Amino acid sequence: MDQASTTYKAHQCSKCRGDTEYYCESCPCDLCQKCKENHVKNLQTIDHNVVSHHEKFNNIPKQELCVRHPSHVYIKYCGPCQVPVCGSCFGHKSHIFPVSLFRQSKHKILSIRGAYKTKQQQHRGTIHTIRSDALFYRPVLLPGITDDIKTCRTELSRYQSEMLTKAQKQRDLIDYVLYDLLNNVFCDFNFKHRCLKQKMETKRHIVSLQRYVHMYEQSTFSALQFLSSIKTVISQIHLTLHTSQLSMTESLNKKDVMESLSAIQITERGNRRVGNRCLLKLTSGAELHQSLTLTGVGRCYHISCVTSDRVWVSDLNNLMLTDTTGVPLHCVKDLCSYLYGGLHTVNSESELIYIDRKFNTKKRSKDMKTTTTFIEITDSTWEPQCVYWSLSTGDLLVGMYNNDAKTGKVTRYNQSGQLTQTIQNDNTGRGLYSVPCYITENNNGDVVVSDCINFMTGAVVVTERGGRHRFSYTGPPSGSRLDPRGICTDALSHILVCDDRTHTVQMLDKDGQFLSHLLIRPSGIFSPYSLSYDVNTHRLWVGSGDNNTVVIYRYITRQDALTDTADKLHTSQLSMTESLNKEDVMESLSAIQITERGNRRVGNQCLLKLTSGAELHQSLTVTGVDRCYHISCVTSDRVWVSDWNNNLMLTDTTGVPLHRVEDSCRGYGGLHTVNSESELIYIDRYYYIKKLSKDMKTTTTFIERTDSTWEPQCVYWSPSTGDLLVGMYNDRTRTGKVTRYNQSGQLTQIIQHDNTGLGLYRKPIYITENNNGDVVVSDYRAGVVVTERGGRHRFSYTGPRSGSGLRPHGICTDPLSHILVCDGRTNTVQMLDKDGLFYHFLLVLNLV
Repeated sequence: MDQASTTYKAHQCSKCRGDTEYYCESCPCDLCQKCKENHVKNLQTIDHNVVSHHEKFNNIPKQELCVRHPSHVYIKYCGPCQVPVCGSCFGHKSHIFPVSLFRQSKHKILSIRGAYKTKQQQHRGTIHTIRSDALFYRPVLLPGITDDIKTCRTELSRYQSEMLTKAQKQRDLIDYVLYDLLNNVFCDFNFKHRCLKQKMETKRHIVSLQRYVHMYEQSTFSALQFLSSIKTVISQIHLTLHTSQLSMTESLNKKDVMESLSAIQITERGNRRVGNRCLLKLTSGAELHQSLTLTGVGRCYHISCVTSDRVWVSDLNNLMLTDTTGVPLHCVKDLCSYLYGGLHTVNSESELIYIDRKFNTKKRSKDMKTTTTFIEITDSTWEPQCVYWSLSTGDLLVGMYNNDAKTGKVTRYNQSGQLTQTIQNDNTGRGLYSVPCYITENNNGDVVVSDCINFMTGAVVVTERGGRHRFSYTGPPSGSRLDPRGICTDALSHILVCDDRTHTVQMLDKDGQFLSHLLIRPSGIFSPYSLSYDVNTHRLWVGSGDNNTVVIYRYITRQDALTDTADKLHTSQLSMTESLNKEDVMESLSAIQITERGNRRVGNQCLLKLTSGAELHQSLTVTGVDRCYHISCVTSDRVWVSDWNNNLMLTDTTGVPLHRVEDSCRGYGGLHTVNSESELIYIDRYYYIKKLSKDMKTTTTFIERTDSTWEPQCVYWSPSTGDLLVGMYNDRTRTGKVTRYNQSGQLTQIIQHDNTGLGLYRKPIYITENNNGDVVVSDYRAGVVVTERGGRHRFSYTGPRSGSGLRPHGICTDPLSHILVCDGRTNTVQMLDKDGLFYHFLLVLNLV
């Protein structure tokens, strides 16, 4: 075989085609040295497991020679001794081999490969921290260290000069005193031995001074020399010691030395840190990172992060530890089942702290084997409602509620479980809290409480660490209503709170100023209820108040100036064939508009226009229904009207019933529609979709229910396609979908998820179609949800102002492609354009 002609395939970096040195097990992909650094520093991939290629194939890096027996290599590892051993080492009485046969050794012998993997797992966290954080902080810290070196050199020279000046004055004073004492005062006495004693004491002071200066300078050098990257800077510094210029050591005393040294200010000791304002910034919007469906909980009332991939999640009865797969890893049985707030937290030792059913605060060990009572309730009138472990102080903050006095307070306990502080009243003596449901702490030490005053009303109450009231936030704008639930703070000191009234996550600054709606009825959960911020990956965990779904978002990234731009350069090097995919092609082609073949028509925009306002044409009172939950027009003078109580009536402009359907479904949504043949299509009491002929004589089943888990909620017949759109709801998963059926009753389309895979609908209650083919749905939780005919999500409308709140009911479109929706919260009919922009309030009703 000709070896010269043999083709060898070498692994290349997946991003830049460079030489592969590392492998990401999470992606998976091959990485070169530079791309590996960018990969582990990027917050999107900061928790990925990156290993070298020899670790990927489970190879030991190299064989090492035994220290005691240089002719042998290590083949085993002694666990108790924590040393590798070779074959000759087994002759030692502590390493008799094999252990499993002779049972003569107390030392456990492990394989080199197994010991290597164990050690690797033990230090994986440290390795990850160095790769992701230390390498990122290093270029930020170095300029500050260099500036400190220059400052230190200047300051030391100045203080040394001042000390020499004072030393000279002290020396002159001592010379004068000695001369005066010996020649004038005590000339007749021999005090030579006393002078010698004073001289010796003065020398000792000088030696102490020299030792202090020497230690101070050396300690500065030792801290700097630890940073190998700035050795070149250190080598340029040559501090000159001036102590050799002191010719008379008797010239200094302890008091003068201390006065001189007191001018030298030494900064607080500790690790050098850089503020998060220099490292992090907000992205343009929250980006979905992951979505998971949990097993073992029905809803997600509270979340406590343990690691970047493990969290505790609770509903009213269950407290589960789960990972990013959603599978329960552990369950706590005695959680307090009377409350829905922040009943648990995790401390720095990864121990769970929670409130049990007897209102005692317990602590569960990291290995889940031991549970101890951390704080025992002693006053039955005060019941704990929420807990939070402080990262900065190690204290435990507990929100308490007194049912008799209808008031709340916050208590602080140290790490021994002793009460150290109570926060209850403001500076005027008035109570700060009503029912503290969730509690957290900000980076500046502020205590942040989600306080639920009553149904649909509450506030975010913030006090300083000492207990002084700073502010209370009641929604945007100031003074509007807020129904606060889960709360947390992030690395930039923002306060994030779930508002159950508008189903949004609102972002405030540390001083209580509203910044933005971070999330508005997010797909898949619709009602954000609980929050937990991961300080390691800077990701936000959001739990649903309606179902068992948790979504993870990223809205904070690292500063552009501190991250490498190699990724952008690498992607630009990809060939044209690699950079195109089907989605890009379709988006490009979608820009080419092909007009519909057929008779030439004039657009409604040329024929119709809006009036200055809605003008009343007629009013009628319908007999046979108590309310008008849905209307379907048949002709200009005949409509079908339905209420909640199974009443579906055909009436005319006089309001007199002309026909009644006996088996209609009970409900308040869009339960019926009319097709082009003036036939009524409706949902019956068994959730079958039926068709009533125009002459009211024949009723046939158009779509038979085959899946008992999905119930139809609303129907709409499309004049443009002749299809039937049906809004469906699944009570088990608390999610919805839209299905399309052709004129033969065959299922042709399902619209359920957005492009990220999250659910679009919570509960579709009314449905219609716009002139451009958009499917427009009035959703119980998600507002007005609009998708293209093909199912791609276009937008969701949640009120005239972003996140202002909407309770949508009846919906329709007009010939000008406007979307009209009834809002049960403001009792208005709101008009939008086809792209979801609010026009105005078409009707403002004063309903009782």
